Amino acid sequence: MKPTNRNKLTVASLLLSTCFLLVPGAHAKDKVIAAKDVEWGYLNPARGDKSPGAADLWGDRTKDTATGMLVRFNKGFESPPHIHNITYRGIVIEGEMHNDDPNAAKMWMPTGSFWTQPAGEDHTTAANDKTNLIYLEIDEGPYLVKPSKEHFDNGERPINVHADNMVWLQKSDLVNIAANGVSVAYLWGETSSVYGTLVKLPKGFKGSIKSNGDEFKAVVIKGSLNYTQNNASRQIELNAGSYIESSTAAHHSVENANQSETIVYVRTSSKFSVTD
Repeated sequence: MKPTNRNKLTVASLLLSTCFLLVPGAHAKDKVIAAKDVEWGYLNPARGDKSPGAADLWGDRTKDTATGMLVRFNKGFESPPHIHNITYRGIVIEGEMHNDDPNAAKMWMPTGSFWTQPAGEDHTTAANDKTNLIYLEIDEGPYLVKPSKEHFDNGERPINVHADNMVWLQKSDLVNIAANGVSVAYLWGETSSVYGTLVKLPKGFKGSIKSNGDEFKAVVIKGSLNYTQNNASRQIELNAGSYIESSTAAHHSVENANQSETIVYVRTSSKFSVTD
């Protein structure tokens, strides 16, 4: 297979819902979305079921605002060459995805992979598995699809990061880690403003994620967590595609009761901490 001109790195994928469940005892601005509660529409409503399914988790992809959404594709889906008016980031939650120049050989990216698609760059997107799900994030909107003839160079360059190429760190300036076995991987942004990371929690982990800034958004990419907030009496099971959000300082109590690791994507405006 001929390699493309994109960097082949790695990441992890994200969410599954737009209905939210407010946890008892939580701050009114906090919300938790369980994957099973997702309400789906279409990425391009005019095309109906020929369009990928889509569900906003936060924001509104039809407006001039930052947004995080789930997008799902049927097996064999391949878009025609096209561009977008804005740059987006994608994380594979389930299945195998390809996103590259129209003439590039297929490089199938599994769960935990990450890519960026610059505004104005001609590309195609394809899906290879029976079920294919990604988390897609934009910093401005609306999210539009335009013909290739309108392509332009906005100065950015794309990145493809295969999950096998992810670099995991035990200590860094991304996150305060005070728990055994926890590691993080940088994805995008600047730690002085807003940035995105993956957090890997080992099997048996029981502790907390403490956020301090005015923006904290987290999506379960792989595995699942039992979630408790502000000493509430009951736990909520958050499977892959579930979502946690807080806009003030918050203490998110989580437990990984699985026999394997759990990976969570975090978008934040301030350095956070993971403790046991």
